[in-house]
Amino acid sequence: MHKHRKSGKRGIKKWRNANRDLPESASTYITNLLGELGCEGSFSVEYLSSEYLSKYLDEDVTPAETRKKNAITKWLSTEERNKVTNFILEYRDPGYNIMPRIAYSSFLRFARRIIADVLGPLNDSVVLGSYSGGASTSRRRHMSSPAHKLTGQADTTVSAAAYVDIIYREAPLLRQFGTFDYLQDVEGSVLFTVPKKTDIDRCACKEPDLNMYLQKGVGSHLRRRLRRFGINLNDQSINRRLAALGALDNSLATLDLSSASDTITIGCVEALLPSDWFAYLDDIRSHSVLVDGVYHRMEMFSSMGNGFTFELESLIFWALARTVLYFEGISGVVSVYGDDIICPSQGADMISWVLHEFGFAVNPEKSFITGPFRESCGGHYHHHEDVTPFYLKRKATHLTDVIRVANQLRRWALADPMRQFMVPSTYKVWNKLASFVPRDLWGGYDLSVDTSLVTSDLPNKQLFRLSEKKNEPQNGSYLHWHNSVWKRTQDPDQPSQDPVNTTLLCRIRTVRKGAPYPIDLFYEEMIMGSGPK
Repeated sequence: MHKHRKSGKRGIKKWRNANRDLPESASTYITNLLGELGCEGSFSVEYLSSEYLSKYLDEDVTPAETRKKNAITKWLSTEERNKVTNFILEYRDPGYNIMPRIAYSSFLRFARRIIADVLGPLNDSVVLGSYSGGASTSRRRHMSSPAHKLTGQADTTVSAAAYVDIIYREAPLLRQFGTFDYLQDVEGSVLFTVPKKTDIDRCACKEPDLNMYLQKGVGSHLRRRLRRFGINLNDQSINRRLAALGALDNSLATLDLSSASDTITIGCVEALLPSDWFAYLDDIRSHSVLVDGVYHRMEMFSSMGNGFTFELESLIFWALARTVLYFEGISGVVSVYGDDIICPSQGADMISWVLHEFGFAVNPEKSFITGPFRESCGGHYHHHEDVTPFYLKRKATHLTDVIRVANQLRRWALADPMRQFMVPSTYKVWNKLASFVPRDLWGGYDLSVDTSLVTSDLPNKQLFRLSEKKNEPQNGSYLHWHNSVWKRTQDPDQPSQDPVNTTLLCRIRTVRKGAPYPIDLFYEEMIMGSGPK
């Protein structure tokens, strides 16, 4: 996409994409960056070397159809395990000792009390949801803005349609504009895949429109209620700080689950939630999902893509961990962010066992109970050192790619005050990356962006992404403004890894002059005074 403009007698000129292509030499340099950095024998360098390309997606190695097939095969295999879990939970003997000398019935009673306290009473206001910009069963990604979803025909499952009158009673404006007057019954959600790694994609589901709206209402309610109990799902830095503490004194363990959202079974939710809450969530979820043209009856309760899955799994994991610690007589902090669980190291093994009893699987490669290493919410720590790596997920092809890698290398190099001296080649490698970036894009101060290079220079210019202007319905925009509150769930300190960004059209935009925000400097920058030479 190119924009045009007139320029006197010269006629129409193109606005060229400022996010220019990189030369092949730059792409190769970025791919082989760790070879240039060298291995100095420190844990941080060796760990970065093992992680840098671990999420790399090479389109030429495995065809897209094969990656999609592998993802669907894994998803269906998980569903077979979920079927077994549902059977076990339905027919489990109440006297079964889920923990030493602790009957299953006693465990459930305590866990259900915790969850009921968090949920609170079920009232009509929980139906007030919102929309994100994600695709639904009726709207593709390019027409999936909240404004579009709030107007026109909407998909729904039969059980979710019963709540339209309550929505209208709680939000009269939606009735006035007839937001849900034209409903189309569908059987359930639609499975799709997104790129993940070279050999496999990631599965998610597009939900019907009305179901999505109601699910987001539950998700927002759970976030608010969990925050009252010390679990803030809008802030990943809490888990990172606790992980750093665990690495320092071994007091806390970090647990990570495999395919957590895909293993929340119907039996697990029914066993743990109050009956009225279970009935409501069961009504607004999709019971079936379309997989390669065939509807599959789900054994999992909700999938990735459901508007309350993340919050529900956080609640369940937190309640199970707290219940285990209660019966074990262990005090200490429990913090969750989705399937990232932090708990006292003393109780981690028993928590892992109980999670297994409810159908979840602790990932041994990403869970750390003993030793000097901890990982949670994107933060990686070894003893006292922040060793959080950065990743190259695709071949670097555009200017934004090299800026992103350079800024992430800077963050990694300066995360520990002594690292740049222990790995003296770091500045040389960063300086080489900087040479691929036009000088007028230097002077950035935010390491999480890929539109300007962070240096000690004064701010000058930055890349500005242009998006195609959408003709959104005014009624829908008005309703979205009234009916939803935007909540930031992503950590602003973590850089965006969306590979689509590299294909967007960009222009150069001048930024306001002034003193830059304080940034950490390489020693070489300090002695030279104004960035690399």
